[in-house]
Amino acid sequence: MNVTIEKILDVVVDAAADKKAHDIVALDLRGVSLVADYFVICSGNSDTQVLAISTEVRKQADKLGVKIRGVEGENTARWVLIDLGDVVVHVFHREEREYYNIEKIWSDAKVVDLV
Repeated sequence: MNVTIEKILDVVVDAAADKKAHDIVALDLRGVSLVADYFVICSGNSDTQVLAISTEVRKQADKLGVKIRGVEGENTARWVLIDLGDVVVHVFHREEREYYNIEKIWSDAKVVDLV
């Protein structure tokens, strides 16, 4: 099944929103990085919420037929990274997001309108 990047972004953002993720942002990294085409960044207020967001994102990506290439950080639930190939999802605990501030690190990337 061939799924568009836009569909993957929609599903990831909806999955995170369903678990009440905060400050969901997508960055368009095309032309800026070879790591991925897009980052989706969001945060939760507790370890439990971070895990719930991560689990839902993985569940919905799998349901869509997107291969999950790797997951890191679920053991601590402070910063979970989900590699979906062209889209990499970062689910942060609120405090970790403020500390690492990857939006600033990747400030050359365009912010995607998620509406």
